[in-house]
Order: sequence, then structure tokens, then C-alpha cells
Amino acid sequence: MKAYLDIFDEEATLWEAGSAPQRGHTVIGTSITGSLRLVPDLRYRGTDVVADGGVMMFGQWNEVTLKGHKVAYPQIARNVLGDDGKTLQARRYYDRYALFRDTVPELAPEGLFDGIADPGPAPSRGPAPERLRAAEIPGRLAAWNGEDVDALLARMGNARLSGPGLDAPLATKSGKRAYLQRFFGTADVRFKAGQAAFGRTTTYVEWHGTVSGPKGNDIPFGIVERFGPGGEWELYFDTLPLVADRAEIGALFEKLAQS
Repeated sequence: MKAYLDIFDEEATLWEAGSAPQRGHTVIGTSITGSLRLVPDLRYRGTDVVADGGVMMFGQWNEVTLKGHKVAYPQIARNVLGDDGKTLQARRYYDRYALFRDTVPELAPEGLFDGIADPGPAPSRGPAPERLRAAEIPGRLAAWNGEDVDALLARMGNARLSGPGLDAPLATKSGKRAYLQRFFGTADVRFKAGQAAFGRTTTYVEWHGTVSGPKGNDIPFGIVERFGPGGEWELYFDTLPLVADRAEIGALFEKLAQS
């Protein structure tokens, strides 16, 4: 734990899905200890590290055992570093719903994207879309806040879409449209542009703010988009606050913690 905390500045903040930021070594250490107590066999491997100035973003593939079930899920880590290399601000983007779907099915609500899939054969890939440029960020932010599905899809062309709740990437326009429409039908987001990291082959863009929906209003929320070298378009966010309120989430974690 000491080695882990050493990467953080003494006054660093750590934000994870659906929560308020945690500040300082003592609070962050207590949070991490609690998480590891729940998943003591957590293993992960990092992928696609992009460092852009003082911003570092990378993917993680996490694997844990919960109530006898092997659970695997992706995550994006986003850190802002100080001049000494210490993390000043860290955010973690992953879908907590993945922890409960198979482990406590008697309490887990229906998944937000249940039933979403391509309706037919996938089209040929075609050329990968051009890499997102910094100048496009204001327009893309407006598309997310304006629930402009057409604009979000048009920019990505034939790119396959991966995201929470999907068993396989979506390749058809109708499948991708259904996914985004399901999201916006539930989530009213109020985003600001967060950090962006432009690498040689991979780009990460963060949108961060709040979400309101049937389970609560003004919940801390964010999305990271990853644009990969092969034309991949990946979304990372937490669906849990969109399908469960605070009391229901608390009951899920309490059940998960029971042996």
C-alpha cells in the first residue's frame, strides 16, 4: 500500500465511478484498502499507455474472483501529474455493474443495454476514420450534451463501437444508434471537456460532469472515449447509477461483501 500511495501527491484527489473525489493519502489509502478487501485477488494488466504533457491515460484489463465467479472488465485510468511526477488528480472509469451481474443476480437490476446487438451481418470494415483532432473537442462535447446521436455516429464512420453492456462490438449503424439512443433515453448528461491525451496511435478524450436519470439527479459521472489505431471506438463509463439508486447500490455492495 505504501508503494501505491507513493505515486500520489500528499493532497492528490482520486475519483471513481459514482462518487465524490477523495483527497489525501489517508482517505485514498482507506478507500483502496476497502476495495482490495472486497477483491483480494485483483489482477490487471495495462494497455495503450499515452502520456501527453502532464496527462497520462491508459487502459486496464481487470480480473477478480467474486463469490466464486471470475469477473473480468475493462477500465481507463486517467492521471494528471505534477512536475515531480506525482499524481495530482486521478480518475478511474469502469462499469461497476459488471461486478454484480453474475455474482448477486437475485439483487442485480436489469442491465442498461440488455438486448442491444447488431440486427444482422456486420458490414465490411472499410477505412478507419481519421483520428480525432483537438479542434474537434468543442463540437463533440456539444454533441454529447445535446444528445446528438447523428453527429456522434457520423464522425466515426464504419468504426466498431465497444462499450459497457455489450458482448461484442457493434458494427452496424442501426446497432450503434440503438446503443446511443438507449443511453440518452436514460441519461441526461451535463459534461465539460476533461483531459485529452493524443498518442502516436491512440487517443483518449474525457468528458466529465454529472448525470441525471430515473435513479437520481446530478450524480458525479463521466465518459472516456478511446480511439484506437485500427479504427476502434470504445466508451468507458459506469452504468450502475443509471439502473440503481444509492440505497440499491449500497445493498448490492453489502451483499457482495458477505461471504
